[in-house]
Amino acid sequence: MTEKNPSANLRKERPPVHDQLEFFIEQARQATPIRTAVVHPVDHNSLMGAIEAAEQGLIEPLLVGPEHKIRAAAEAEGIDLSPYEIVSTEHSHEAAERACGLVRSAEAVALMKGSLGTSELLAAIIHKTKGIRTERRLSHVWVFDIPNYHKPLVITDAAINVAPDLLTKRDIVQNAINFCHSLGIHKPKVAILAAVEKVKPAMQSTIDAAALCKMADRRQITGAILDGPLAFDNAISLQAAIDKHIDSPVSGEADILLAPDLESANMIAKQLIYLAGAKSAGLAVGAKVPIILTSRAEGTLGRLASCAMASHMVHHPEQDA
Repeated sequence: MTEKNPSANLRKERPPVHDQLEFFIEQARQATPIRTAVVHPVDHNSLMGAIEAAEQGLIEPLLVGPEHKIRAAAEAEGIDLSPYEIVSTEHSHEAAERACGLVRSAEAVALMKGSLGTSELLAAIIHKTKGIRTERRLSHVWVFDIPNYHKPLVITDAAINVAPDLLTKRDIVQNAINFCHSLGIHKPKVAILAAVEKVKPAMQSTIDAAALCKMADRRQITGAILDGPLAFDNAISLQAAIDKHIDSPVSGEADILLAPDLESANMIAKQLIYLAGAKSAGLAVGAKVPIILTSRAEGTLGRLASCAMASHMVHHPEQDA
């Protein structure tokens, strides 16, 4: 059996046109499993997601939560927990706090959401003294393998920041750029979305887009090529941009779509999944460690791919230029 290389280069190749999530999973298998605090894994999906990722060699789970509930869930599924460490807590709130403590003490390098509310987990993460926040705002990145698009596409922020202002959008963009760097996308192209391509004083999204582009010019945002405002069609389709006489280095080549707000990002993402057959994986980024933040409805591929993305971030940490 080939021994894993703890410093394996996860980014030696570019992802294929399709089966992109499988590509990132296979790359992550070549590296050392990341020690991950799994928060409150007391139901089928959350426990099985952690165990499947462990069996694939992606994570080394620390199961954090009420031990009797974790063991009851394991017994119901016929899972042998003897290979795994359990950190027992009284309830989910304590589990979230304890998991953050494991990160602060360097006993874990990633978090994974179990059977608790996202808001409960995030409250522990952003706690001023006991959390694992950084100076940058926490945000969510959603990675898509879309049948009609030629490379991975990141949509942000569809899960955390409801109505971000300009400075929050700056953090969201930088988080997504750094995330792309960890996947080996060295100069991602960012499309800042709005309903139109021109700056309109009555449309805040267009003003924010213009300001973000100027912030990139002044190196307040680094490591990427930004353009906006761009409507969805001319962000994704070069032909649509040509038809509208838009000359943009991002059109048809976008790696990241920054939506104006959470509702629009979430709608775009769900439409891609349910109408376009896209496969997806997601993380919360901007904290001290990546947070594997999957939906309760997420399938096996999405859960494994999310763990793989976290592995890429751990093994290739990105610092702002």
